[in-house]
Amino acid sequence: MRLITLIVTGAAVGIMLYVLLFRFVDDSLNGAFVDWFFNTFVSTWEVDYQTGTTYNLVFNPTGAKEFFLRLGLVFVLVLVVACALTARWYARRQVKPLLKSASELMEFYLKHDADAREVFPAGYEDIALVATDIKAETAAHERTLRDEAQRRSDLITYLAHDLKTPLTSVIGYLSLLDEIPEMPCEQRCRYVGITLDKAKRLERLINEFFDITRYNLSHIELEVEPVDLSYLLVQMADEFYPLLAAHGNTVALSVEGRTVSAEEPGPALMIEADPGRLARVLNNLLKNAIAYSHEGTEIAVTVERVAREAAVGTMPPSLCTDPVADDGSVPGAQAHEPDAVRITVSDEGATIPSHKLKAIFDKFFRLDEARASATGGAGLGLAIAREIVELHGGTIGAASEAGRTTFTVELPLRQG
Repeated sequence: MRLITLIVTGAAVGIMLYVLLFRFVDDSLNGAFVDWFFNTFVSTWEVDYQTGTTYNLVFNPTGAKEFFLRLGLVFVLVLVVACALTARWYARRQVKPLLKSASELMEFYLKHDADAREVFPAGYEDIALVATDIKAETAAHERTLRDEAQRRSDLITYLAHDLKTPLTSVIGYLSLLDEIPEMPCEQRCRYVGITLDKAKRLERLINEFFDITRYNLSHIELEVEPVDLSYLLVQMADEFYPLLAAHGNTVALSVEGRTVSAEEPGPALMIEADPGRLARVLNNLLKNAIAYSHEGTEIAVTVERVAREAAVGTMPPSLCTDPVADDGSVPGAQAHEPDAVRITVSDEGATIPSHKLKAIFDKFFRLDEARASATGGAGLGLAIAREIVELHGGTIGAASEAGRTTFTVELPLRQG
């Protein structure tokens, strides 16, 4: 309403200025104006040179009309520009205090523990809503950072304490071997074996320290190239054979419904990915499956091509919120051309509680904080795996139910 009043006032002032200008030209510049007007719009005929009298004055209305039309258009244009500039100046003058007030209220609300309804007066409801969302997100982020820092601090303290135990054992057994050269061969071999085990545990603890310090310093950059995913999985399973055998586990690899192995790798399944980074993801998933599965059980690894647009149509029934048919598909789901690959790693072990399942990909999160260091690492493996998968444009998730835990990775077949 104020803006309309301002525009009307500006128009009235403009008209007054136009009238004053006209009066000034008519009164002060009358002679010059009359001469110019007659020379431009009036034609003269039959001039009596003796008396100086002019007869048959002819007025040119067309030229005068065009002149005053142009003059009026120029005046209207100038008036519109002047009104627009005045309105903008007035609006900025009115908005600036409001912005300053909103900024001060926002700053006070974010810095103090106060209710939004007590801080923001009437008319600031939208700003209050935005400020509440920002404050909630900031608080959640700060809480996450505090929890992460606390887990990291606890883990470092735990590892620092544990470093002393194997180191003391290594020094003790080596001292015995050095002080008793005539020690029986069987006892010597047993002491050497114990020393080697303690040294390996010491190495694992040191590696965990390096993982913790390197994580925040590293910036993962992908080197994408064609990768045969089927061959990579076969190779990974073969590399884990000693660890699998020690735990009594076996691995069943299935690529698009076909069982594959080192002897029969099957046809290639090509995707575009960073082979080294992808191998690290698979390494972490297999290592976790072996560490937390029951001894003597089978670890199932399956690979299949899927259409990401219709991913909900092929989700496991336990993870799908829509009605599903007996075959696990969603009625009405349309078939799409496969543009992604889905990798699942499933093992039989203790069911992971739902509240821990949500945090399993967080940095420095350890599933069982009281477990031995030989079972788990620094709590970075799955966090790094998620970062690598997301850099590839994929997703990673976990589900645990009735003693079976399944990690699912989806990656696009092509990057970019």
